[in-house]
Order: sequence, then C-alpha cells, then structure tokens
Amino acid sequence: MAKLEGLDIALISLHGLIRGENLELGRDEDTGGQIRYVLELARALGERPEIARVDLITRQVVDDRVSSDYARLEEPLSDKVFITRIPFGPKRYLSKVKLWPYMEMFVDQCLSHFQRNRSVPDVIHGHYADAGYGGAQLSRLLGVPFFLRGTH
Repeated sequence: MAKLEGLDIALISLHGLIRGENLELGRDEDTGGQIRYVLELARALGERPEIARVDLITRQVVDDRVSSDYARLEEPLSDKVFITRIPFGPKRYLSKVKLWPYMEMFVDQCLSHFQRNRSVPDVIHGHYADAGYGGAQLSRLLGVPFFLRGTH
C-alpha cells in the first residue's frame, strides 16, 4: 500500500458505540459527547490538505442488543477518513470500566492491523484513559508521537 503525501493520524477512542451517522448519544454513560467530539475531529482533520488519512480506531462490537453497524471492521466517512474497528475482548458491548482487562489484547490486535495493512500512523491521538493507555503502548512500540485528550 503506497503512502500518500501528508500525515497519517490514528485517533483512538475505545469505549462507547461509534458510527458515522445516527449517533446513539445518551444511551448510557459511555455514549456521551466524546463520540460526537472524536467524529467531528476526524472529519475536520480529513478536510486539511496536509493530512493523508485519519483512522478513528475503536472497538468492534458484535452484539444483538446493538446495531450491526458496530460490527463493521471499517466504515468510510470520506475519501481520507475511516472508522476502523479492532476486535478485542468479548464481542459483546462492554462499558469502559470493563475494557481494562483486554487492553493488552487491543495493543496486539492493533499492531496486527497495522502490519496487515503495511501502514503505521505518523501520530497517535488517544481519547480518555483507556485509549490513552493503549495509545501510549502503541506509540512506544511503533516509535511514533502520542497525544492524549481527557483522563476519565
């Protein structure tokens, strides 16, 4: 896969139910404003000419209690912006406090994803503590800069 000119950015936001349309804001404590924020950030970054690609990395959820949208591995938002869902932990929807035992699995699965796609982001931007932990580990292993927003 040839790298386009510009930065590749990985935004990581692991908890909640993230999809491109018809957001389920307020469904529970994990489906608040952070979902709208990361989607708007991803789209805004994708409009910038110096950005080649934005992957909003989240968790794949396969659960009859939620929409099948969350089971799709990749959801394009534009020609440069994608929601990328990484399978880790149980397939069912979990609250953010129940994700912590699976964070090492997330890092491993994310590394495998990058290897399969022969791509490494130029920068990783984590959102909240769970993605901060995973993003920091990926940053260290891949040797790329890491930024964190939010800590709860």
